[in-house]
Amino acid sequence: MSTHTTVDERVARINGIALNSAGETPAAEELRQRACTELLRQAAQTAGLLAASDAPSGDGVISEAASDAIEALLERELASPEPSEEACRRHHAAHEAAYRSGERVRARHILFAVTPGVDVAALRQRAEATLLDVRCHDGRANEGFANAARQWSNCPSGAEGGELGWLETGDCAPEFARELFAQVGVGVLPLLVHSRFGLHVVEVQERQAGVAQSFEAVRGAVANSLRQQSFITALRQYVRLLAGAATVEGVDLDAAATPLVQ
Repeated sequence: MSTHTTVDERVARINGIALNSAGETPAAEELRQRACTELLRQAAQTAGLLAASDAPSGDGVISEAASDAIEALLERELASPEPSEEACRRHHAAHEAAYRSGERVRARHILFAVTPGVDVAALRQRAEATLLDVRCHDGRANEGFANAARQWSNCPSGAEGGELGWLETGDCAPEFARELFAQVGVGVLPLLVHSRFGLHVVEVQERQAGVAQSFEAVRGAVANSLRQQSFITALRQYVRLLAGAATVEGVDLDAAATPLVQ
């Protein structure tokens, strides 16, 4: 009588290392993050920067030793050239609005939090339905947004109708700020805003323009931005190389905008 082992197709793997349990269904972006982290953890082991005995996590939370080894690996493998003065000036000229000082918005939101075990598809449907409802009443029923926030928002601000008050770019998560300050005008934003906390229905109630800053005043910030862009590009390419040499099962790494490493 012969026996064989059945591989559960619901479990994603990198070189045979499971990224999730059979009963767990992480969101696609979370699964990609785990895959990128595991690729880098294994690369650190291959490079001799991490002990072979370091155990994979299976839930995306790696050991402190693995985190340090990945940092050392990236520092060694990824070249980060210093941006030139010309490149910095071009970037500043093309993104002058991003370096304004004092720009702020008054906003409110409804947060649909993505938490472990949540049905993301059902959560998105509820968020999209709420967005449609408040957009239909935008400008005509001010209490509609507040009532929806009190009913659905997973943020403490829900008790106050979703009010966030006046915000500058540094007052909120970068991915949230990008959406908030990239828009013009006021009103309910036309699409859901995605952040590390979940899905947001957002209304901008007022905007106050900031003051333009000279290149000389923000030279350091511009250079840091270009360094970060260069690092992210190099990291994407490096992870793609690692993925190309690995056996990847159950996760689409091509869809990853940026490999997020914990």
